Amino acid sequence: MNHNTIQEEMYLDLLHYVLTTGEERSQERTGTGTCSVFNATLDFDLGEGFPLLTTKRVPFNSVLSELLWFLEGSTDERRLAEIHFGDSRENLIDKTTIWTANANKQGVDLGYTNTDTVKELGPVYGKQWRDFNGVDQIQVLIDSLKNNPQSRRHILSAWNVGEIDRMALPPCHMFAQFYVSNDKKLSCTLYQRSADMFLGVPFNIASYALLTHMLAQVTDLDVGTFNHLIGDAHIYSNHIDAIQLQLNRTPYDFPTLKMNTEISDINDFSMKDFEVLDYKHHGTIKAPMAV
Repeated sequence: MNHNTIQEEMYLDLLHYVLTTGEERSQERTGTGTCSVFNATLDFDLGEGFPLLTTKRVPFNSVLSELLWFLEGSTDERRLAEIHFGDSRENLIDKTTIWTANANKQGVDLGYTNTDTVKELGPVYGKQWRDFNGVDQIQVLIDSLKNNPQSRRHILSAWNVGEIDRMALPPCHMFAQFYVSNDKKLSCTLYQRSADMFLGVPFNIASYALLTHMLAQVTDLDVGTFNHLIGDAHIYSNHIDAIQLQLNRTPYDFPTLKMNTEISDINDFSMKDFEVLDYKHHGTIKAPMAV
């Protein structure tokens, strides 16, 4: 077994650990019920392949479109649909994204505009990344990585306490710190307060690995590691059968990420600038998302 299949085995081991030792939580927010453990860690060497898990298909285009949406600073779910499907929102009325359910439920509950062409979510991730009380955190981060690489302040935070109650979904992956090694490799440590181990975590791993690759390219660095620190690691009660199926599968090698190397400004990336090569994976495993 090579190094990157071992890395996926660590994720599978954590799934099994949560499933077999987690505390039952019947009063959690969604009402679905979970089993949960507190404090978990996953580590990935980004030089050993792109961590798109292989024991089920992880939809890379959904990961990419959401990340580009965050980087735009948008909080309109219909803009995410435009990025993902490559068409104008007027032609996408019957198309959904991973944020549609939150817009239609929590967004509506908060009184935000919700029509066929506008579905507002409040000041969620993109707003905080690009306008945290007036600060463009992404640009500050890039400038800091370029000009002061040994700083201990390479921070990206989505947890804006004063705006939490206005968000359709308070940030789960809430705080990232970046580190530049002396051999010019960029690493990322993410703290995630709440982690849906089956649906969310494979997506989150790929998203922050991708962000690290993008930041490395625009700051003339190589990639190092992605370190995932999880607070509440949980499995929803209606995901157990799906997880048992996944746990019986053997991982393949991670794929390779190919990016358009001509891009030097993070705001210039688009869907066409990325490709995942040699992604061998097991079949999709469907499970309902708890909203």
